[in-house]
Amino acid sequence: MLAAVAAVAWVEVLRQAPSSSGDMSMPSMPGLGPSTSVGDAAAFVGSWAVMMAAMMLPSATPMIALYATVSRQREKYGWLVGVFVAPYLLVWVAAGLPAYAGTRLVVAGMRHSAELTDRVPYAVAAVLIGAGMYQFSAAKRVCLRQCQAPLLFLTRRWRAGPSGAARVGLAHAGYCLGCCWALMVVLVAAGTMGLPWVLLIAILVLIEKLIPYKIWPTRAAGVFLTAFGLAIAIHPALAATIRG
Repeated sequence: MLAAVAAVAWVEVLRQAPSSSGDMSMPSMPGLGPSTSVGDAAAFVGSWAVMMAAMMLPSATPMIALYATVSRQREKYGWLVGVFVAPYLLVWVAAGLPAYAGTRLVVAGMRHSAELTDRVPYAVAAVLIGAGMYQFSAAKRVCLRQCQAPLLFLTRRWRAGPSGAARVGLAHAGYCLGCCWALMVVLVAAGTMGLPWVLLIAILVLIEKLIPYKIWPTRAAGVFLTAFGLAIAIHPALAATIRG
């Protein structure tokens, strides 16, 4: 079931993928046109949710599958896995709200200020460097450990019943977001959510979580992001290469 949902999400991501362009001022996500409305925000957050499902469900599948197995053995409610998964969806959708607000502010500023547009590459460089440094942080390691050891997580945090399923799901979804929020900001900073970056980050997230107790993929990504950010800071024209 999870594989089918992830596959449908990827089909939609591929369908919505923007065409290649070096124009950093052109938004490519729905809801970023000249007008601002509740419908625009809903369109952006809806597309964001689909993208998150495509990127994050594969890496969350081991935890969800393990919870489904354990809950079938311990609980009388067969639908508890749905309660467990719901907080993941809520957290991922909620993360789209600040992404939309930040992107709207940047897009609006770029439409009204050529000077701000000229500074966008430096902002992108700062985000890449920040995301790269976060890969080496203690917070990243703590969150990643919780995601790499689903059995240990459930053993320590198991709670019975529907409320317990929601609490455990919310706790793990929080760690999941803690692992990946900086990488999500990279997508926003690119001004595009371009397909190459979506694929690259999805693969990185999957590798990070499916190789237990190995930190080298995380550090390698940190080195790459930091180096790329520094390169853009030195040569701002490189920022155009971020676009999908």
